[in-house]
Amino acid sequence: MRKIELSYALAARRKPGALIRNPLMELLNAVREHGSISAAARALGLSYRHVWGELKRWETELGHSLILWEKGQAARLSEFGDKLLWAEQQAQARLAPQIEALHADLERAFAVAFDDTAHVLTLFASHDDGLIALREQALAAQLHLDTRFCGSVDAISALNEGRCVMAGFHTPPRPQPGSLAQRTYQPLLQPGRHKLIGFARRWQGLMVAPGNPLALTDLRSVAAKRARFINRAIGTGTRVLLDSMLAEAKMEAAQLAGYANIEPSHGAVAQAIASGAADAGLGIEAAATARGLGFVRLAQEDYYLVCLKDALDQPPIQALLQLLQGPAWQQALARLPGYESLDSGRVLSLSQRLPWWAFASRKNKKR
Repeated sequence: MRKIELSYALAARRKPGALIRNPLMELLNAVREHGSISAAARALGLSYRHVWGELKRWETELGHSLILWEKGQAARLSEFGDKLLWAEQQAQARLAPQIEALHADLERAFAVAFDDTAHVLTLFASHDDGLIALREQALAAQLHLDTRFCGSVDAISALNEGRCVMAGFHTPPRPQPGSLAQRTYQPLLQPGRHKLIGFARRWQGLMVAPGNPLALTDLRSVAAKRARFINRAIGTGTRVLLDSMLAEAKMEAAQLAGYANIEPSHGAVAQAIASGAADAGLGIEAAATARGLGFVRLAQEDYYLVCLKDALDQPPIQALLQLLQGPAWQQALARLPGYESLDSGRVLSLSQRLPWWAFASRKNKKR
C-alpha cells in the first residue's frame, strides 16, 4: 500500500480548487478534460516535454500505467489513472472540514512570522510552573515563548550551543564557593559572555500525601521511615539541590528508598505521590498544591533566566523584560503558591548573585 505525504506552500493567496493540491492529480485531471498531452500542457502553462516527462516518471514511481499511449488516438487515462482521480476526489470531499481546519491552523501559526509586532523567543528551561503561567500571559503581549523544559544543565548547554536564545535554571540564594551548585554551573557560565536576569524566588520541599500521614519533616525522616522516595533526573536543578541537601546532612543517596526512581517534572513527581506510587519527593510548592498534596518547605531557591550578552538587546528579549517588570506579571506570580518576585525582568550581576569568580584576588595575585 502506498503511503501519503502531506506538504504545504507559502503564497500570497490560496489558489482556488482542491484543498490539498497534488501535481500528479492536476496533470491527470488536465489530460482528462483536454484530451491530449499538448492541450493539458497549455492549460497548465507547462511545456509538452515537462508534462510528458512527469507522467512517465510517475508511471515508473507507481508501477502502473497512467495514460493509454495509443498512436493516433486522443490521450486517455488508464483505469488506474481514473481510479487515482476518483480516490483523490473522494478524499477531498470527505476530509474537507478537517483540511480546512488544518489550513486555518497553519495560517494562524504563520501569521506570527508576518506580523512585525509579534515576537518569538526560544527558551530551554528547568521545569517551572511560573514559566507556564508566563507563557500564557506573554501571548497577550504578542510574545510567543517557544519553551522546552529540560534539566538546568541541558538548558544552559543548549544556550551555549546556539540551540535557544534564553535558558532557565535555579540555585540556592547566592550559593557559596565549593558548593555543588558552583561545580555544576560555573563551567557553563562566563561573566562578560552571559547576562543574568531575575525571574522568581520559590520554595522547594517535600511533596507528601494529604495530611502528611508519615509525619515527614526532612530528608532524615524520609530515610528513617523508609518512605518511598521519587527523584528527578541527573542534570536537573532539583537533583542538584537534593544532592546538596544530602551532602549538608552528611547522608548517602542510598539511604533514600527510591533515590534511583525518577520522574521528568515536578508535576510528574506530584502525580506519582497522588496516585500512591510514592510517599515523598522533592519539588515545588505550586505542583503539590495543584494536586492537593501536603508540602513541607525545606529550602528557597532563586530561579534565573540567562542569555548571551549580544542577544540582550534583541526585540524578543526586550519584550520579555518589559513583561516581567510589569504589574500584571507581578500579581500573577504572587498568586502562585510558594513564589515571590525576585528582581523579575532586571539584568543582574552574574558574579554577585553567583559569587564564584574572585576577580579582585586575581588582580592582587598578578601584582
